[in-house]
Amino acid sequence: MQIKRILKEELAKRVDRKKAIILLGPRQVGKTTLVRELALELDKEFLLLSGDEIQTAEFLLNTNLDFLKSFFGKSKVIVIDEAQRIPNIGLTLKLIIDNLSGIQLIVTGSSSLELASSVHEPLTGRKWEYQMFPISWQEFVSWQGLAKALPKLENLLVFGSYPEILTNAGQEIPLLQNLSSSYLYKDLLNFQGIRRPELLQKLLQALAWQVGSEVSFNELSRTIQADKATVSNYLDMLEKAFIVFRLNPFSRNLRSEISSSRKVFFIDNGMRNSIIGNYSAIINRNDVGQLWENFLISERQKLLSNHGFYGKTYFWRTNRGQEIDYIEEINGKVHAFEFKWNPKSKSKFPKSFIETYQPTLTQTIHKENFWQWLGTYPY
Repeated sequence: MQIKRILKEELAKRVDRKKAIILLGPRQVGKTTLVRELALELDKEFLLLSGDEIQTAEFLLNTNLDFLKSFFGKSKVIVIDEAQRIPNIGLTLKLIIDNLSGIQLIVTGSSSLELASSVHEPLTGRKWEYQMFPISWQEFVSWQGLAKALPKLENLLVFGSYPEILTNAGQEIPLLQNLSSSYLYKDLLNFQGIRRPELLQKLLQALAWQVGSEVSFNELSRTIQADKATVSNYLDMLEKAFIVFRLNPFSRNLRSEISSSRKVFFIDNGMRNSIIGNYSAIINRNDVGQLWENFLISERQKLLSNHGFYGKTYFWRTNRGQEIDYIEEINGKVHAFEFKWNPKSKSKFPKSFIETYQPTLTQTIHKENFWQWLGTYPY
C-alpha cells in the first residue's frame, strides 16, 4: 500500500495553468513521486525534466522562446525536478509563464537557499510555494492504521520517518548513514559559502546534542572555534537546506521574558541520531526527553504546514527559569503546550504566563495522548 501524501490534494487545488507550483523540501522525502502522480493525473503526456542532468540544465539555460516552444512540444504539464541545479532558472520560468499559455509548471527543489535566490524575484505573483517533509504522523496512521502505528512510536523516535526508512524495516541504520553522508556532507557542502566543511560537521554535532535547549551563538562559537558570524551563516544554511529549523521565543509584556535566544530542532529524529551515531533503543537512552520534544515539535510543524497554518509558533521562558515548551498563536489566540514522555509526570503552566496572556488552551502532551494532537489539524 502506497503512503498517501496530504500535500497532494492541496497542490491539486492550485493547478490553474497560470502560476508555477513550487515544491521545496529535503531530498528523499518523496517530492518527485508526488509531482509525478499529480502531473500524470493532469496530463498523461507530461514532460519530466531533471536539473541533476547536465544536458537538461543546459537546455533550460536557453531563454529563447522559440526554442522552448519546440523543446516542450505538445506537453502542457512541465515538471522540473531539482530546479536549484539550473542557473537563473527563475528567468526561464518567468518567460514560460508570461508567454506560453496553457502550460502548468511544477517545480521541485531540495534547497531553498539555492532556489530562492533564483525564483523569488522573477516569479513574484507567479507562483504557489509549498514545503514537503518526511512522512508525518497523520500520514503514517493513514497508511498503517492506528493499531499498527502506535507500537512503532519508539522506532520513529530513533530512526525518524523518511519514506525509505519506513518502508525498509531492519535496514534503518545503513539507510540513515547513507542518507546523512550523501545529503548532509555531499549536497550541503556544494553550497556557496561553506568554506570550512569541518566546522559544519562540528556545528551539526553541537546542535544535535543541544536539541530542546536554548542555543547561544557565543557558546556555539566557542564550541566549534569559529566566530559568531560564521556560526550564524552556517546555521542559516542548515535551515534553508531543510535539516534544522528554529523556534523563536514568545515575548510580549513581561520584563523577565527571554527574547533573544533560539531553540534549534531537526526536521527528522533519524537524521539527528545519525549525526551523533546513536541508534540505541529508547529504554537504553538518557536523551528520551530531547527525542520526544524534537519528535513532537517537528511532527506538529509537518501537520501545520500540510494544512496551511498561517499563525506563529514559539517557546516561552523567563530569566527565573519558568518555561513552556511550545506555543501556537493564531488570530490573536494563544495555545500553550508542555511535553512529558511519562503520562504520570506533572506539569504546571506558570501563573505569570496565564495571567498575562490568558491562553485559549493549555495542554500537556504525553505518549498516551500525542496521537490525537498530531493526528488532526485543529484550526
